[in-house]
Amino acid sequence: MPAVRRPHRVAVLALDGVYPFELGIPNRVFPLVPGAYEVVTCTATDDRTVATSADFTITVEHGPEALETADTVVLPPYDLRLLTRELPEPVRNAFARIRPGTRIVSICTGAFALAAAGLLDGRPATTHWALTDLFRGMFPHVALDPEVLFIDDGDVLTSAGAASGVDVCLHVVRSDHGSAVANRVARHCVVPPWREGGQAQYIEQPVPEEGVSGTATTRAWALENLDRPLALRELAAHARMSPRTFARRFQEETGTSPGRWLIQQRVHRARHLLESSDLSVDRIAAEVGFATGTSLRQHLHAAIGVSPQTYRRTFRAGAEAGAGARAGAGAGARAGAASAGTPRHS
Repeated sequence: MPAVRRPHRVAVLALDGVYPFELGIPNRVFPLVPGAYEVVTCTATDDRTVATSADFTITVEHGPEALETADTVVLPPYDLRLLTRELPEPVRNAFARIRPGTRIVSICTGAFALAAAGLLDGRPATTHWALTDLFRGMFPHVALDPEVLFIDDGDVLTSAGAASGVDVCLHVVRSDHGSAVANRVARHCVVPPWREGGQAQYIEQPVPEEGVSGTATTRAWALENLDRPLALRELAAHARMSPRTFARRFQEETGTSPGRWLIQQRVHRARHLLESSDLSVDRIAAEVGFATGTSLRQHLHAAIGVSPQTYRRTFRAGAEAGAGARAGAGAGARAGAASAGTPRHS
């Protein structure tokens, strides 16, 4: 009789000053994949009480020992006033309990703790765009990218502020179990499975003049016509703007250029087709608007570091394994790292 696989264990580490909203995200997302994940919340010390950033204190069931058996550790953000270049000794000791190879995910200011622990030196990472200067001043050896919603660097994932915690948790589900499962989770949470654009679209911008139209309608139209070339002039004409005005408005609204956005959407659609269909690479290239299979291979490799066939094999294997209970750290963390390379969702 085959051994029963235990659920993939996610430990959410609540540090003093934790933000309650983000603390609850893993418990909201991961249990929506039945039988696949076990989510526990723990503290860095044996004192199970944690002061939050709000006007209340919480008591959790687990202490730092939960980190020793975790397959994924999620670090929610904590109060800005507690950010330091070096970790307090209890937090440093808690980090030492995490097994090598464990997947670690930070949300917003959680990246400061990972950087203080030396886990981000020489690696790409992100955090809230408003904290860019502070982060770079404190941790100059981290390759900070403040324009993206999250970065998957294999065993370490970092994400931007607040709602990007949902984005990165959905990405973990997608890496572990495929896009169909992640899409079902997203629908249950009433959120998009994949948000377009990066953090730049949320940086404070001057309010548009009254009556000025945007590019959202044209973006929706473009998504329905990805198999076409869609030159800037055609997009601008659809939006009834000059190409120059359209490009400027598009950048303001999405944080990226029309050309880069189209490539992102085509790669995203191609990934979905690779996971969910048996279409050839050349056919998928035509379906998503890349001129040739070679072009698709180049863009996919640039985005996530793998070939279409490697991506398909990894996600097919991950989805099949995810049909039952997901076992342990190795399957989840390595599947995400192998399939994702270093995707930077922007």
